[in-house]
Amino acid sequence: MAACEHNPNQDAYWMRRALELARRGIGLCSPNPVVGCVILDLAGQVVGEGWHEYDLIDHAEVVALREARQHASERLRGGTAYVTLEPCNHTGRTPPCTGALIDAGLARVVAATGDPNPNVAGGGMAALAAAGIETAVGVCEAEARRLNEGFARWSRHKRPFVLMKVAMSLDGRIAPPTGMHAARESFWITSEAARAAVQPLRWQADAAMVGVDTVVADDPMLTDRSGLRRRRPLLRIVLDSALRMPLDSKMVATAQNDVVIYTVSNDEQRAGALCERGVRVEVLSAEAGRVPLGKVLDQLGQEGILTLLTETGTRLNTALLSAGLVDRVHLFVSPQIMGSDAVPAFRGMASFVRMTDVEVERYGNDLGLCSLLRDPWPKNRDQGSGARDQ
Repeated sequence: MAACEHNPNQDAYWMRRALELARRGIGLCSPNPVVGCVILDLAGQVVGEGWHEYDLIDHAEVVALREARQHASERLRGGTAYVTLEPCNHTGRTPPCTGALIDAGLARVVAATGDPNPNVAGGGMAALAAAGIETAVGVCEAEARRLNEGFARWSRHKRPFVLMKVAMSLDGRIAPPTGMHAARESFWITSEAARAAVQPLRWQADAAMVGVDTVVADDPMLTDRSGLRRRRPLLRIVLDSALRMPLDSKMVATAQNDVVIYTVSNDEQRAGALCERGVRVEVLSAEAGRVPLGKVLDQLGQEGILTLLTETGTRLNTALLSAGLVDRVHLFVSPQIMGSDAVPAFRGMASFVRMTDVEVERYGNDLGLCSLLRDPWPKNRDQGSGARDQ
């Protein structure tokens, strides 16, 4: 349908409001995307708002339409819907949102971005246009895509989005030299303010991963201590080729079917002892004597893990980056120099990793550097509507 003249500033204003609503679903939507919706009447007044929470089932558009019908049903016809992700055009746990928008008599639907699944690209917006509704895609697109990077990676590749977090000194060190740090006692590189900034990263992730070397050295809990709502517990993952996981570690002591060890060891006795303590042990076929990283990501994808936060040490940091498996990197840098004898964040990189469009934040004297290494979204904006119900 031919587009009428619309104020782009107004479109951006209402889409930013829809994005605010979408953020209320963080931690509550996975394995579905976070989505927000605002509906205006013909006079440009808000008549309905909504966001998606997985356990409440209904999508953001349906929630917003329900509110509008309760308070201003007669004002829906001819109105405009702003939605942060292209409305779905398939039946999953719920009927298609496109049908609900069409039945409401809306005249215009604005989506921040298309749905990333390439198998059904553009189907939602095409269905709306075929029904005579004016459509637009791309308002506040970058912000909307940032919200659903995990969903985009999973939709297109059935693997989680990998966010690598590293806390290090100015000279790229993550721990003091051997013998200068007591085993299984935490050693903090960064400030309390920087450490607090890690908790929102865990909150937004479905799983967090460490290597067994980190467990032996620091004995972390690896829990989400943000205090924010989440639908399912943070899955805590340990890569442990030889099943060296200490039975008295904090992770094992607090396991409630939320700790998974990936190993290549066939030590059934050791595995049994861990299972008795509420730890799941997954045995994979070794690659070069190690746990195969790609197969771990494949299995996590099969379990509906959209975002994986890695908090690993030298070997795994290097292996993940060298294999091109990291999507976004977040470095917390402390203004100290620890020297060449201290433990490096990376060692023996096969090639350079360049950070571009770096976001910089300050946490007291510490710096946060964040950069997208691999964009999980399709470059073609027309690759649209995907399966939003998992």
